[in-house]
Amino acid sequence: MKHFTTEVLVIGAGGAGMYAAIEASRQGASDILLLERSLIGRGGATVMAQMTVAAALDEEDDWRHHLADTLAAGRGLCDPALATLLCEVGVDVIREMEGWKVGWARDGNRLRAVQAPGHDRARCVYVDFLSTGPAVSRTLRAQLQKHDRIRRTGDVVVTDLVTQDGHVTGAVGFDIAHGTPVVIEAKATILATGGLTRLYRRNSASAHMSGDGFALALRAGAKLLGMEFVQFFPIGHLAPRMVGMDPIMWDPFRYKLGGRLLNGEREEFIDRYGGTDEGKYTTTRDLATYAITQEVAAGRGSPHGGAWLSFRHVPAEELRAAFGPVIDKLAANGIDLTQNDIEVAPIAHYHMGGVQVDTAMRTNIPGLFAAGEVVGGANGANRLSGNAITEALAFGKVAGHEAAHAAPGPAFSMEAAKAALALVSATGPMRNTAALVAKLQAAMADHAGPFRDAAGLARAAAAIAEIRAETGDLPPGAPGMPFDLARLDWFDLRQMLLVADSIVTAASARTESRGAHQRTDYPETSEDWRLNLLLSGDENGLSLTRISVPEAA
Repeated sequence: MKHFTTEVLVIGAGGAGMYAAIEASRQGASDILLLERSLIGRGGATVMAQMTVAAALDEEDDWRHHLADTLAAGRGLCDPALATLLCEVGVDVIREMEGWKVGWARDGNRLRAVQAPGHDRARCVYVDFLSTGPAVSRTLRAQLQKHDRIRRTGDVVVTDLVTQDGHVTGAVGFDIAHGTPVVIEAKATILATGGLTRLYRRNSASAHMSGDGFALALRAGAKLLGMEFVQFFPIGHLAPRMVGMDPIMWDPFRYKLGGRLLNGEREEFIDRYGGTDEGKYTTTRDLATYAITQEVAAGRGSPHGGAWLSFRHVPAEELRAAFGPVIDKLAANGIDLTQNDIEVAPIAHYHMGGVQVDTAMRTNIPGLFAAGEVVGGANGANRLSGNAITEALAFGKVAGHEAAHAAPGPAFSMEAAKAALALVSATGPMRNTAALVAKLQAAMADHAGPFRDAAGLARAAAAIAEIRAETGDLPPGAPGMPFDLARLDWFDLRQMLLVADSIVTAASARTESRGAHQRTDYPETSEDWRLNLLLSGDENGLSLTRISVPEAA
């Protein structure tokens, strides 16, 4: 067994986790342990983000304008204090990243910015349209190297948090490379584990985005907010086959060059559903997802069940000037945008709900903080384009600051970790856990996707119960086997099933359509539902509480 002792434990080494670790070090924490289930700074969502980062950096802009757009996108459910933090601190962290030589694209002395969907002006900066996330991750990894107090450990999966007297005092997990148990003692713990989009059959995230943080938080006694709000990216790549490129790469093409979104009859259709593109990509993601899905349901979809995205009206020289070597990568895949339209369809992309925190990123459990996509509340019912990396960095900065100054709780006790240790050390019967993961993904996609109804959600709940029974109470095989993927999938399933249950429970309760949550049996938005659903419990039972949306200060 590996046993670590640290002052601040950061679980997850994407943008939020790396920034939190850096800030905790700057605030004087004597020892920070940054844990990642893959490679430090190379897993999670940040490194995969190819597009833009929203921040009011221009002298003619102001973070309050950015806030107004964020609140509008959230459809009345944003926590104004958290949204304010995102937009105001976001300016500071993006400027700091510039000082760290991330390489934001420039026009002379000004950072180059574009107007992304839902924004009232151009405020979304980028490195280049397909490398922004990798550049942010690379820059943060370089900064980590400057902090001797930050230890970095990869290939560790955290399965449970350790609680004593209502206080989080550490965590238990296992080392993937060796299969051995891991115990961590920590004065403060930060969840920076990202989202949950691996729950869906088609998604834009890494294979690690299983919703670990949500399940860890629930079992420790923390509360989750807005779990029904899963954002689907409307124009994920569908066809033709494309290798080595991100399925959500078409967003910057669309809003920079005005790609035309067409149905199977080659008609533009967004205006039929209350949106307008006017030659640019300005329609919000939830509306675009709805419009594409409705066109397909009406029999006006493209051959593979999506919509056409066309750039044939854009001259070849303009395409190359905008995207350079990307055009060559497309050509290697047999795609010539001057001759070929491509097919796109909605794909699970982001989760607006998550762990309930205050503006210090504290949960209701002392010793436990959260940062990044795992946090709920800032984005309400629908995230504004470009806010994801900004949120990760801003909330990571705050969480790292506060965790470094957290008051110590009770001393760590191995007795409190006994049950979690027993599970990671257990031996169970062999089973096809990969097939069970695929079965859960299919159930969520088919019955709890961008459009839901009571019957479908009931089928999803039944499927979750069935898969939970098939999964069993013990992981397959025995500990000590290196890179045991069947065992790893079992622990992922344990988290995924609880998180899927949380989504379905909240989605079943919210009998209206709002933002990313669309009920075909309750198609209208109701003022009576301008409230949040707060969820607590575990796989033995979940409970929901209705709470008011905080008012702006």
